[in-house]
Amino acid sequence: MQIDKLRGKELDQLFNAVLTLKSVEDCYIFFDDLCTVNEIQSLAQRLEVARMLREGFTYHKIESETGASTATISRVKRCLNYGNDGYIMALDRIEKEKGSD
Repeated sequence: MQIDKLRGKELDQLFNAVLTLKSVEDCYIFFDDLCTVNEIQSLAQRLEVARMLREGFTYHKIESETGASTATISRVKRCLNYGNDGYIMALDRIEKEKGSD
C-alpha cells in the first residue's frame, strides 16, 4: 500500500479536516483555499475517469468527454485494477447516496 509511505501527523490532520466538512458548499470553501483551481479540476477529472472506466467507456470516449490524457486514464485504470479500491469505495457510496434521494 503506497499510502503507508505518506502516513503521518500532517496527512492525518488533512484527512481529519476533510472529515469535518458537512456539505458540498463546505467542500467548495475548504478546497478553494487548499488547492489551486487546476488541482481541484484534476482530482474531479480522475474521479470522472474512474466512473467512466467502470461503466465500460472506451479511452477515446473518456478522453473526448473529460479532456484527460491517455496517461491519466491509464493511471486511473491501474488504480481501479490494482489499487486499494478507493475509487470503487467512493463511487459505490456516491451511487448509494443517489439511490437514497
